[in-house]
Amino acid sequence: MYHLTLFNIAAIVLTLAALFGYINHRWLKLPITIGLVVIALVVSLCVLGLDALLQNFESERTIRTVLERIDFDDTLMKGMLSFLLFAGALHVDLNQLLARKWVIGAMATFGVVTSTFFVGYGAYLLSDLLGLGIPFMWCLVFGALISPTDPVAVMGILKTIKIPQSLEAKIAGESLFNDGVGVVVFTIVVAIAMSQTGSGGAEITALDVAKLFLLEAVGGAVLGFVTGYIAYHAMKSIDEYNLEVLITLALVMMTYSIGFIIHVSGPIAVVVAGLLIGNHGTRFAMSEKTRDHINTFWELTDEILNAVLFLLIGFEVFVLTFPDKIAWLMVAAIPLVLLARLIAVSLPIAVMGIKQEFTAGAVPVLTWGGLRGGISVALALSLPAVAEKDAILALTYAVVVFSIIVQGLTFKSVVARFVDGGGQPKQ
Repeated sequence: MYHLTLFNIAAIVLTLAALFGYINHRWLKLPITIGLVVIALVVSLCVLGLDALLQNFESERTIRTVLERIDFDDTLMKGMLSFLLFAGALHVDLNQLLARKWVIGAMATFGVVTSTFFVGYGAYLLSDLLGLGIPFMWCLVFGALISPTDPVAVMGILKTIKIPQSLEAKIAGESLFNDGVGVVVFTIVVAIAMSQTGSGGAEITALDVAKLFLLEAVGGAVLGFVTGYIAYHAMKSIDEYNLEVLITLALVMMTYSIGFIIHVSGPIAVVVAGLLIGNHGTRFAMSEKTRDHINTFWELTDEILNAVLFLLIGFEVFVLTFPDKIAWLMVAAIPLVLLARLIAVSLPIAVMGIKQEFTAGAVPVLTWGGLRGGISVALALSLPAVAEKDAILALTYAVVVFSIIVQGLTFKSVVARFVDGGGQPKQ
């Protein structure tokens, strides 16, 4: 087989993204991210079917080899995610976010933890009922990686549908921050699971958990503010749009890199930096020409990386191994995760609703709009090679595909049903 370089693989992925995007735009007319997942998934299933029918048809092995060269966890979590989060944060109104900081903070922290335990315990009971015997701690790992909503998927849907500004701020703000919190929770739960199952992990204490959480979350926010403030002052002192675009690009990459080096949350850091540049920076540090170029550059970057990411999600079915009896648990995991999301949203809103009013229909819209995406898949793929990994990956993929396709396509109808004047296409 011809040796594929990383450039060759990137060329194949971008060509397929362009081709499938063209097919979707011309004939399917679906939102671009959903259309790419659907087409890639259909193509994947057709190839798998041909391999099953024709013994000498070895395309599955070839495609699997190519996909294994693309480390999904490395590509997304240590590469694409920084750009996607910054691009999303750049267009979020900080005033709207601060006005709803308590409910957003509660859903991004308490909500993620609550959902983690609910999904973990539910998956453990269902696993036991179906005779799969997945240990409780590994069910909790599944709960941790599937509980955060995916900011890339969520922001993609919000671009197309008109909803009240207050509700949009909650959905966008939560999705931008809870993935950073979710990664921290996931890291802690995996460490505990490894230590309890005798897989080489060290003993984790409650104090260790608290210190790690504070270091990652608070440290990430401080890092993002410091690097964002430095970039802001640099941009304020000049008026050269090419250089200022370059400064934002350097800001994202260096902030994320420093986050990994000093062990604080890179996702939270780039979100904070993006909010600072997108609000304070656009008002006080940029000319109109610079602002237009920066917005255009990051919108284009966002669209291209989104296309690549969702194409890869559709093709990841090739790397799945389905353990025996897992199909029923995959089906059951979907309503379980949705119920956990309902509880994680309802409790903070019920408590805070005593002192403040929320948009009518906030609970169903926040519940159904909590899409899962590439981050959950990347976290599942990053798990160590334990016996439970294949089962966790299969469950994750089932929930993510349902979330992107079914919830993504019906979100507009849910908004129209529960929110007055909502659900219309954005101009």
